[in-house]
Amino acid sequence: MKQVLIKQGRAILEEIPAPSLEAGTVLVAVSHSCISAGTEMSGVKASSEPLWKKALRKPEKVAEVAKMAMTQGLARTRSAIEAKVATGSATGYSAAGVVLAVGEGIEDLFPGDRVACAGAQYAHHAEYIRVPRNLVVKVPDDLLLTEASTVTLGAIALQGVRRAQPTLGETFVIIGLGILGQLVSQLLKANGCRVIGIDLDAGRMALARQLGMDVAVSPADGNPIEQVARLSDGIGADGAIITAASSSDQIISQGFQMCRRKGRVVLVGDVGLNLNRGDLYQKELDFFISTSYGPGRYDARYEEHGLDYPVGYVRWTENRNMSEFLRLVSEKRVNVQALINATFPSERVTEAYASLQQSANRPLMVLLNYPARETHSLSGSPAVANPKSGNAKPGVIKIAVVGAGGFAKGMHLPNLGSLSGLFTLHAVVSRTGANAVATAAQFGAKYSSTRFEDVLEDKEVDAVIIATRHNLHTSMALSALKAGKHVLLEKPMALERGEITAIEEFYADTDGQKRPLLLTGFNRRFSPIAGMIHNALRARSNPMIMNYRMNAGYLPQDHWVHGKEGGGRNRGEACHIYDLFSFFAGSRVSEVSAQSMRPKTAHYSHRDNFIATMRFEDGSIATLTYTSLGAKEFPKEKLEVFCDGKTFSMEDYRKLETFGAKLKGVDGALVDKGQLQELAAFGKAIQSGGDWPIPLWQQIQATDIAMRVEEQLAAS
Repeated sequence: MKQVLIKQGRAILEEIPAPSLEAGTVLVAVSHSCISAGTEMSGVKASSEPLWKKALRKPEKVAEVAKMAMTQGLARTRSAIEAKVATGSATGYSAAGVVLAVGEGIEDLFPGDRVACAGAQYAHHAEYIRVPRNLVVKVPDDLLLTEASTVTLGAIALQGVRRAQPTLGETFVIIGLGILGQLVSQLLKANGCRVIGIDLDAGRMALARQLGMDVAVSPADGNPIEQVARLSDGIGADGAIITAASSSDQIISQGFQMCRRKGRVVLVGDVGLNLNRGDLYQKELDFFISTSYGPGRYDARYEEHGLDYPVGYVRWTENRNMSEFLRLVSEKRVNVQALINATFPSERVTEAYASLQQSANRPLMVLLNYPARETHSLSGSPAVANPKSGNAKPGVIKIAVVGAGGFAKGMHLPNLGSLSGLFTLHAVVSRTGANAVATAAQFGAKYSSTRFEDVLEDKEVDAVIIATRHNLHTSMALSALKAGKHVLLEKPMALERGEITAIEEFYADTDGQKRPLLLTGFNRRFSPIAGMIHNALRARSNPMIMNYRMNAGYLPQDHWVHGKEGGGRNRGEACHIYDLFSFFAGSRVSEVSAQSMRPKTAHYSHRDNFIATMRFEDGSIATLTYTSLGAKEFPKEKLEVFCDGKTFSMEDYRKLETFGAKLKGVDGALVDKGQLQELAAFGKAIQSGGDWPIPLWQQIQATDIAMRVEEQLAAS
């Protein structure tokens, strides 16, 4: 399919894989999408800035990059930056079209329904879009899809008016008569208000008057504050709604000064916010921020997971605002058609964006339209070939990467390039088509897709790296294994006991056939320092005591890692350490106990502040202290091993100190947690058909320990 991407200051149309349907989402064939002259054009401008200029605006990002370079090296840091730049950015947040399919859990929409969609993460300028249910509304039968495609801008304007709480007969000032100002003006008139509009553009003021605004005020005709005072009989406006876009602080100050005592000011646009206390204090004004489409915006539980707010408690959510705006347009109480200045076919997207950058006769609103379809079905293959990919070397493993997030692009994909004698990157699969295409192009994959099934059905694929969110790991790994693919599965192996059982049953039921290799991404055991410690412990005559401290860092409680997708930090990260203990002990675990700290405030969670202790059958004891309470400046990981008069102390996989042992210490500059060595071991095991890099029982044991710890944390 075709989608608009913003790259280096230009809007371009690219071929990318079509999105795949997911539970709780709707797949829509787009008829029209609306270009936001404000939000999107600022994004175009920002994309053309050189990196050094962006760095000056965001010095905190420079510090992050510098830290990454110090710990992971310049090559890996450069690769991560290049990956981000190469992807470009999907754009668009307001569209309308026809439903192709609905995901599991949606019972009030059906294929063929006409709908309008919102959301900067979803309602892109593209032939097909996948949108969560709460960001989709039905379009009234008598409303054109051209008009419905403006739904997001309408909801933004409507939410701004709701924040102002207008009453019949009040006088409101609108500062800025761009598209939002034009819509706000009509909505205020629908509320029975008297509307005064202010703008520098005479054409915009004339259009607003034509659409019902009462008075237009031009700064060229005198001080706007004085003009508003005269027009309101010296009282001042009851309220001001600011829809302008400017870095000037003067706009917000003027809005305050135009209002009467006890008036209110609502900010919808983007202006300078260095507030003058005197502007508000003497009149005891109320100042409100209007957050985009309305309640639910920026709440992942609402937008992505479909949790609606009860109408008795939240009357107007963003979804209900969207529906109400379309109703007002349908009933001719708001005129959208007069605001649409041009409609461009999607293949002329560069021209469409250029029209919004011209200094004279700049349109207020521009739409894109997409090719008409005879049937309401997804056309074309979701996979997109990479024309620049080379031919694979004979004998190398053809591998697919599923889940092209930051970790895969910053770690696995560069490592695959370093191991070109073992692997060739055959395919990249990502939920986001633009990311899949850009990643395939950067790292030389043969093709990209949004469908995991494409990899499963591809007989050329020998192996798969699965780096998706944790809740998908087991099911995707089993699907790949059953399709005959070797699997490197990023940790965790599983989040539930039933998933462990499914993996055990797969390998138990061999039917006399050799099963593909499964390697869970417990990479720390492959780090050079862990290997040195392991070798030094081979000749031990007694059990060990192992202490591990992980200063994990704080994650907000609404972070995905804490939810159903992540399964918590014990199962999602501490499993690394349970595997490391198993690696050193080489023994079955006999006892697991865990205790958590009970925080007095909800800021911290007991699930990522705990101590877990394991006893192994060989008599060794291991303890993990896992905490999110510590300072981020303090080293993250430290291991101490005591055995036979020897002590080994490791810090952050770059420094090793030894005491009482002949083994020399290490004090390296870079952190090396073994990801490259893990990948190399995976490839060599596939080629040789020999022993697995991690025995299956140890992979299952580390996962089982995590389950047992989780159960005790829940009960403690």
